[in-house]
Amino acid sequence: MSLLLVTGGAGFIGSRIVVAARAAGWDVRVIDALSPDVHTSQPARVDGVELVRADVTDSRALDACLAGVDVVSHQAAKVGMGVDVADAPDYVRANVLGTGELIAAMARARISRLVLASSMVVYGEGRYVGPRGDVRPGPRVDRDLRAGMFEPRDPVTGEILTPAFTHEDAPLDPRSLYAVSKLAQEHLVQVWAKETGGTAAVLRYHNVYGPGMPRDTPYAGVAAIFRSALERDEAPRVFEDGGQRRDFIHVDDIAAANMRAIEWTQSAPPAAARAFNIGSGVVSTILDVARQLARAHGGPQPVVTGGFRSGDVRHITASSARARSELGWEPTIALAEGMREFSTSPMRV
Repeated sequence: MSLLLVTGGAGFIGSRIVVAARAAGWDVRVIDALSPDVHTSQPARVDGVELVRADVTDSRALDACLAGVDVVSHQAAKVGMGVDVADAPDYVRANVLGTGELIAAMARARISRLVLASSMVVYGEGRYVGPRGDVRPGPRVDRDLRAGMFEPRDPVTGEILTPAFTHEDAPLDPRSLYAVSKLAQEHLVQVWAKETGGTAAVLRYHNVYGPGMPRDTPYAGVAAIFRSALERDEAPRVFEDGGQRRDFIHVDDIAAANMRAIEWTQSAPPAAARAFNIGSGVVSTILDVARQLARAHGGPQPVVTGGFRSGDVRHITASSARARSELGWEPTIALAEGMREFSTSPMRV
Protein backbone atom coordinates (compact mmCIF):
# COMPACT_ATOMS: atom_id res chain seq x y z
CA MET A 1 0.00 0.00 0.00
CA SER A 2 1.30 3.51 -0.84
CA LEU A 3 2.19 6.01 1.89
CA LEU A 4 1.12 9.65 1.79
CA LEU A 5 2.65 12.31 4.07
CA VAL A 6 0.33 15.25 4.81
CA THR A 7 2.03 18.25 6.37
CA GLY A 8 -0.42 20.22 8.49
CA GLY A 9 -2.62 17.15 8.37
CA ALA A 10 -4.40 17.96 11.64
CA GLY A 11 -5.62 21.32 10.31
CA PHE A 12 -8.86 22.42 8.64
CA ILE A 13 -8.00 21.33 5.10
CA GLY A 14 -5.30 18.79 5.88
CA SER A 15 -7.58 16.71 8.10
CA ARG A 16 -10.14 16.39 5.29
CA ILE A 17 -7.40 15.28 2.90
CA VAL A 18 -6.40 12.63 5.43
CA VAL A 19 -9.96 11.27 5.54
CA ALA A 20 -10.23 11.29 1.73
CA ALA A 21 -6.88 9.53 1.37
CA ARG A 22 -7.80 6.81 3.85
CA ALA A 23 -11.09 6.27 2.01
CA ALA A 24 -9.08 5.86 -1.21
CA GLY A 25 -6.90 3.17 0.38
CA TRP A 26 -3.76 5.16 1.21
CA ASP A 27 -1.65 4.70 4.29
CA VAL A 28 -1.24 8.18 5.78
CA ARG A 29 1.32 9.85 7.99
CA VAL A 30 0.76 13.37 9.35
CA ILE A 31 3.30 15.90 10.53
CA ASP A 32 1.74 18.83 12.38
CA ALA A 33 3.13 21.22 14.97
CA LEU A 34 -0.31 21.38 16.69
CA SER A 35 0.35 25.05 17.44
CA PRO A 36 -1.77 26.20 20.39
CA ASP A 37 -3.01 29.27 18.47
CA VAL A 38 -4.68 26.87 16.01
CA HIS A 39 -5.26 23.67 18.02
CA THR A 40 -6.69 24.05 21.51
CA SER A 41 -7.19 20.30 21.91
CA GLN A 42 -5.66 17.10 20.59
CA PRO A 43 -6.99 16.10 17.16
CA ALA A 44 -9.17 13.02 16.92
CA ARG A 45 -7.28 9.88 15.97
CA VAL A 46 -7.99 8.33 12.58
CA ASP A 47 -7.44 4.61 12.02
CA GLY A 48 -4.40 3.94 9.89
CA VAL A 49 -2.94 7.42 10.40
CA GLU A 50 0.35 8.06 12.20
CA LEU A 51 0.56 11.54 13.75
CA VAL A 52 3.99 13.07 14.34
CA ARG A 53 3.97 16.25 16.41
CA ALA A 54 6.73 18.36 14.88
CA ASP A 55 7.26 21.52 12.87
CA VAL A 56 8.04 21.43 9.15
CA THR A 57 11.06 23.64 9.84
CA ASP A 58 12.58 20.72 11.82
CA SER A 59 14.85 18.96 9.33
CA ARG A 60 15.46 15.91 11.54
CA ALA A 61 11.73 15.37 12.05
CA LEU A 62 11.16 15.68 8.30
CA ASP A 63 13.87 13.11 7.53
CA ALA A 64 12.18 10.65 9.89
CA CYS A 65 8.68 11.38 8.58
CA LEU A 66 9.68 10.95 4.94
CA ALA A 67 10.96 7.39 5.40
CA GLY A 68 8.97 5.13 3.07
CA VAL A 69 6.80 7.97 1.74
CA ASP A 70 5.63 7.90 -1.90
CA VAL A 71 4.08 11.37 -2.21
CA VAL A 72 3.76 14.52 -0.07
CA SER A 73 0.73 16.78 0.32
CA HIS A 74 2.09 20.06 1.71
CA GLN A 75 -0.71 21.85 3.58
CA ALA A 76 1.20 23.24 6.57
CA ALA A 77 1.18 27.05 6.52
CA LYS A 78 0.46 30.20 8.44
CA VAL A 79 -2.70 31.53 6.80
CA GLY A 80 -4.63 34.81 6.67
CA MET A 81 -3.61 38.19 5.28
CA GLY A 82 -1.60 39.24 8.34
CA VAL A 83 -2.36 42.02 10.80
CA ASP A 84 0.69 44.19 10.11
CA VAL A 85 4.34 43.99 9.06
CA ALA A 86 5.28 42.60 12.48
CA ASP A 87 3.80 39.30 11.24
CA ALA A 88 6.45 39.03 8.51
CA PRO A 89 8.90 36.77 10.42
CA ASP A 90 6.12 34.27 11.25
CA TYR A 91 5.00 34.03 7.61
CA VAL A 92 8.54 33.66 6.34
CA ARG A 93 9.45 31.03 8.93
CA ALA A 94 6.31 28.91 8.60
CA ASN A 95 5.68 29.18 4.86
CA VAL A 96 9.00 29.94 3.19
CA LEU A 97 11.52 28.28 5.51
CA GLY A 98 9.12 25.38 6.11
CA THR A 99 8.77 24.72 2.38
CA GLY A 100 12.53 25.07 1.89
CA GLU A 101 13.21 22.48 4.58
CA LEU A 102 10.59 20.16 3.09
CA ILE A 103 11.94 20.17 -0.47
CA ALA A 104 15.49 19.73 0.83
CA ALA A 105 14.39 16.72 2.88
CA MET A 106 12.46 15.32 -0.09
CA ALA A 107 15.60 15.60 -2.22
CA ARG A 108 17.59 13.73 0.44
CA ALA A 109 14.91 11.03 0.56
CA ARG A 110 14.61 10.92 -3.27
CA ILE A 111 10.85 11.54 -3.14
CA SER A 112 9.68 12.94 -6.47
CA ARG A 113 5.95 13.66 -6.07
CA LEU A 114 4.48 16.71 -4.34
CA VAL A 115 1.15 18.54 -4.08
CA LEU A 116 1.44 22.11 -2.79
CA ALA A 117 -1.41 24.08 -1.22
CA SER A 118 -1.12 27.53 -2.74
CA SER A 119 -3.72 30.28 -2.92
CA MET A 120 -5.58 32.68 -5.17
CA VAL A 121 -3.84 35.51 -3.28
CA VAL A 122 -0.78 35.15 -5.53
CA TYR A 123 -2.74 36.97 -8.27
CA GLY A 124 -3.54 40.10 -6.26
CA GLU A 125 -6.50 41.57 -8.07
CA GLY A 126 -8.20 39.20 -10.48
CA ARG A 127 -8.58 39.62 -14.22
CA TYR A 128 -10.30 42.72 -15.59
CA VAL A 129 -11.32 43.87 -19.04
CA GLY A 130 -11.99 47.33 -20.41
CA PRO A 131 -12.10 49.09 -23.77
CA ARG A 132 -8.35 48.42 -24.15
CA GLY A 133 -8.81 44.67 -23.55
CA ASP A 134 -7.30 42.89 -20.54
CA VAL A 135 -6.05 45.40 -17.97
CA ARG A 136 -4.08 44.90 -14.76
CA PRO A 137 -5.20 47.59 -12.32
CA GLY A 138 -2.88 48.86 -9.64
CA PRO A 139 -3.86 49.00 -5.97
CA ARG A 140 -6.98 51.04 -5.32
CA VAL A 141 -6.36 54.46 -3.83
CA ASP A 142 -7.73 55.57 -0.46
CA ARG A 143 -9.28 58.67 -1.99
CA ASP A 144 -11.61 56.54 -4.14
CA LEU A 145 -12.34 54.13 -1.30
CA ARG A 146 -13.26 56.91 1.11
CA ALA A 147 -15.65 58.26 -1.54
CA GLY A 148 -17.35 54.86 -1.87
CA MET A 149 -15.78 54.22 -5.28
CA PHE A 150 -14.71 50.60 -4.84
CA GLU A 151 -14.34 49.34 -8.41
CA PRO A 152 -10.81 49.30 -9.87
CA ARG A 153 -10.00 51.77 -12.62
CA ASP A 154 -7.96 51.51 -15.80
CA PRO A 155 -4.61 53.04 -14.74
CA VAL A 156 -4.33 54.82 -18.11
CA THR A 157 -7.86 56.01 -18.87
CA GLY A 158 -9.39 56.04 -15.38
CA GLU A 159 -12.39 54.05 -16.64
CA ILE A 160 -14.15 51.52 -14.41
CA LEU A 161 -13.11 47.97 -15.30
CA THR A 162 -15.24 44.83 -15.63
CA PRO A 163 -14.13 41.74 -13.64
CA ALA A 164 -13.61 38.43 -15.44
CA PHE A 165 -12.45 34.90 -14.58
CA THR A 166 -8.76 34.55 -13.74
CA HIS A 167 -6.68 31.88 -15.48
CA GLU A 168 -3.47 30.29 -14.23
CA ASP A 169 -1.30 32.20 -16.71
CA ALA A 170 -2.41 35.58 -15.32
CA PRO A 171 0.36 37.85 -14.01
CA LEU A 172 1.16 37.29 -10.34
CA ASP A 173 0.96 40.29 -8.04
CA PRO A 174 0.97 39.36 -4.31
CA ARG A 175 -0.29 42.20 -2.10
CA SER A 176 0.01 40.88 1.47
CA LEU A 177 2.56 39.12 3.64
CA TYR A 178 0.66 35.87 3.23
CA ALA A 179 0.48 36.28 -0.55
CA VAL A 180 4.22 36.93 -0.84
CA SER A 181 4.95 33.83 1.25
CA LYS A 182 2.65 31.63 -0.87
CA LEU A 183 4.29 32.81 -4.08
CA ALA A 184 7.69 32.10 -2.53
CA GLN A 185 6.47 28.55 -1.84
CA GLU A 186 5.52 28.17 -5.51
CA HIS A 187 8.93 29.39 -6.66
CA LEU A 188 10.74 27.02 -4.30
CA VAL A 189 8.70 24.07 -5.56
CA GLN A 190 9.37 25.03 -9.18
CA VAL A 191 13.12 25.01 -8.50
CA TRP A 192 12.83 21.67 -6.68
CA ALA A 193 11.01 20.11 -9.65
CA LYS A 194 13.53 21.45 -12.17
CA GLU A 195 16.60 20.38 -10.20
CA THR A 196 15.38 16.95 -9.08
CA GLY A 197 13.10 15.95 -11.96
CA GLY A 198 10.19 15.77 -9.54
CA THR A 199 6.54 16.49 -10.36
CA ALA A 200 4.44 19.00 -8.44
CA ALA A 201 0.79 20.03 -8.63
CA VAL A 202 0.40 23.58 -7.29
CA LEU A 203 -3.21 24.04 -6.18
CA ARG A 204 -4.32 27.66 -5.92
CA TYR A 205 -7.24 27.41 -3.53
CA HIS A 206 -9.97 30.01 -3.71
CA ASN A 207 -12.16 30.82 -0.67
CA VAL A 208 -12.37 27.55 1.26
CA TYR A 209 -15.15 27.03 3.81
CA GLY A 210 -16.86 24.14 5.58
CA PRO A 211 -17.08 22.13 8.80
CA GLY A 212 -14.07 22.40 11.07
CA MET A 213 -13.16 25.88 9.85
CA PRO A 214 -11.29 27.88 12.51
CA ARG A 215 -13.34 30.40 14.45
CA ASP A 216 -13.10 34.17 14.22
CA THR A 217 -9.47 35.30 14.61
CA PRO A 218 -7.51 38.15 12.98
CA TYR A 219 -6.33 35.54 10.46
CA ALA A 220 -9.66 33.81 9.78
CA GLY A 221 -11.47 33.61 6.46
CA VAL A 222 -14.50 35.81 5.88
CA ALA A 223 -16.99 32.92 6.12
CA ALA A 224 -15.67 32.05 9.59
CA ILE A 225 -15.87 35.68 10.68
CA PHE A 226 -19.51 35.92 9.55
CA ARG A 227 -20.40 32.60 11.19
CA SER A 228 -18.77 33.61 14.48
CA ALA A 229 -20.75 36.87 14.50
CA LEU A 230 -24.00 34.96 14.00
CA GLU A 231 -23.16 32.63 16.89
CA ARG A 232 -22.91 35.73 19.08
CA ASP A 233 -26.33 36.79 17.73
CA GLU A 234 -24.64 39.71 15.97
CA ALA A 235 -25.16 40.85 12.39
CA PRO A 236 -22.25 40.00 10.06
CA ARG A 237 -20.43 43.20 9.16
CA VAL A 238 -19.64 43.52 5.47
CA PHE A 239 -16.91 45.85 4.21
CA GLU A 240 -17.26 48.18 1.24
CA ASP A 241 -20.65 47.72 -0.47
CA GLY A 242 -20.59 43.92 -0.27
CA GLY A 243 -20.15 43.60 -4.03
CA GLN A 244 -16.68 42.04 -3.83
CA ARG A 245 -16.70 38.97 -6.11
CA ARG A 246 -15.24 35.73 -4.79
CA ASP A 247 -15.33 32.00 -5.51
CA PHE A 248 -16.27 29.91 -2.45
CA ILE A 249 -15.31 26.23 -2.52
CA HIS A 250 -16.25 23.55 0.03
CA VAL A 251 -13.41 21.89 1.93
CA ASP A 252 -14.50 18.41 0.78
CA ASP A 253 -14.18 19.53 -2.85
CA ILE A 254 -10.69 20.80 -1.98
CA ALA A 255 -9.83 17.38 -0.53
CA ALA A 256 -11.10 15.68 -3.69
CA ALA A 257 -8.97 18.00 -5.83
CA ASN A 258 -5.93 17.01 -3.77
CA MET A 259 -6.59 13.33 -4.39
CA ARG A 260 -6.82 13.95 -8.14
CA ALA A 261 -3.63 16.00 -8.01
CA ILE A 262 -1.81 13.19 -6.20
CA GLU A 263 -2.78 10.86 -9.04
CA TRP A 264 -1.63 13.45 -11.59
CA THR A 265 1.88 13.61 -10.09
CA GLN A 266 2.37 9.95 -10.94
CA SER A 267 1.80 10.41 -14.68
CA ALA A 268 3.02 13.99 -15.19
CA PRO A 269 6.26 14.52 -17.11
CA PRO A 270 9.46 14.86 -15.05
CA ALA A 271 10.39 18.33 -13.79
CA ALA A 272 6.79 19.56 -14.11
CA ALA A 273 5.37 22.05 -11.61
CA ARG A 274 1.87 22.86 -12.84
CA ALA A 275 -0.51 25.41 -11.30
CA PHE A 276 -4.24 24.72 -11.03
CA ASN A 277 -7.01 27.03 -9.83
CA ILE A 278 -9.26 25.16 -7.42
CA GLY A 279 -12.58 26.97 -7.22
CA SER A 280 -16.23 26.31 -7.88
CA GLY A 281 -16.33 28.42 -11.04
CA VAL A 282 -19.41 30.19 -9.62
CA VAL A 283 -19.28 33.90 -8.82
CA SER A 284 -20.59 34.96 -5.40
CA THR A 285 -20.40 38.30 -3.68
CA ILE A 286 -19.38 38.76 -0.07
CA LEU A 287 -22.84 40.13 0.68
CA ASP A 288 -24.46 37.06 -0.97
CA VAL A 289 -22.51 34.77 1.35
CA ALA A 290 -23.30 36.81 4.46
CA ARG A 291 -27.01 36.75 3.60
CA GLN A 292 -27.02 33.00 2.91
CA LEU A 293 -25.29 32.27 6.21
CA ALA A 294 -27.61 34.58 8.16
CA ARG A 295 -30.68 32.99 6.60
CA ALA A 296 -29.46 29.43 7.20
CA HIS A 297 -28.37 30.20 10.76
CA GLY A 298 -31.54 32.10 11.60
CA GLY A 299 -29.61 35.16 12.74
CA PRO A 300 -29.67 38.87 11.99
CA GLN A 301 -29.16 40.03 8.43
CA PRO A 302 -25.76 41.48 7.54
CA VAL A 303 -24.88 45.15 7.88
CA VAL A 304 -23.02 46.81 5.01
CA THR A 305 -20.55 49.17 6.68
CA GLY A 306 -18.94 50.96 3.75
CA GLY A 307 -15.64 50.57 5.57
CA PHE A 308 -12.55 49.27 3.83
CA ARG A 309 -9.07 47.93 4.44
CA SER A 310 -6.21 49.34 2.39
CA GLY A 311 -4.63 46.59 0.30
CA ASP A 312 -7.76 44.42 0.01
CA VAL A 313 -8.51 43.25 -3.52
CA ARG A 314 -11.91 43.94 -5.00
CA HIS A 315 -12.61 40.92 -7.21
CA ILE A 316 -10.94 37.53 -7.69
CA THR A 317 -12.80 34.59 -9.22
CA ALA A 318 -11.35 31.46 -10.75
CA SER A 319 -11.45 29.67 -14.00
CA SER A 320 -10.94 26.05 -12.93
CA ALA A 321 -11.09 24.70 -16.50
CA ARG A 322 -7.51 23.42 -16.30
CA ALA A 323 -8.24 21.35 -13.19
CA ARG A 324 -11.34 19.93 -14.84
CA SER A 325 -9.57 18.95 -18.06
CA GLU A 326 -6.17 17.85 -16.72
CA LEU A 327 -6.98 16.52 -13.24
CA GLY A 328 -10.45 15.20 -14.08
CA TRP A 329 -11.80 17.05 -11.03
CA GLU A 330 -15.24 18.60 -10.63
CA PRO A 331 -16.63 20.38 -7.56
CA THR A 332 -19.80 18.70 -6.34
CA ILE A 333 -21.12 20.82 -3.45
CA ALA A 334 -23.24 23.82 -4.42
CA LEU A 335 -22.82 26.99 -2.35
CA ALA A 336 -26.37 27.02 -0.99
CA GLU A 337 -26.04 23.40 0.18
CA GLY A 338 -22.59 23.97 1.64
CA MET A 339 -23.58 27.14 3.47
CA ARG A 340 -26.62 25.42 5.01
CA GLU A 341 -24.31 22.74 6.38
CA PHE A 342 -21.66 25.23 7.49
CA SER A 343 -24.19 27.43 9.28
CA THR A 344 -24.66 24.85 12.05
CA SER A 345 -21.64 22.53 11.79
CA PRO A 346 -18.88 22.48 14.45
CA MET A 347 -16.02 24.95 14.10
CA ARG A 348 -12.52 24.75 15.53
CA VAL A 349 -12.22 26.64 18.80
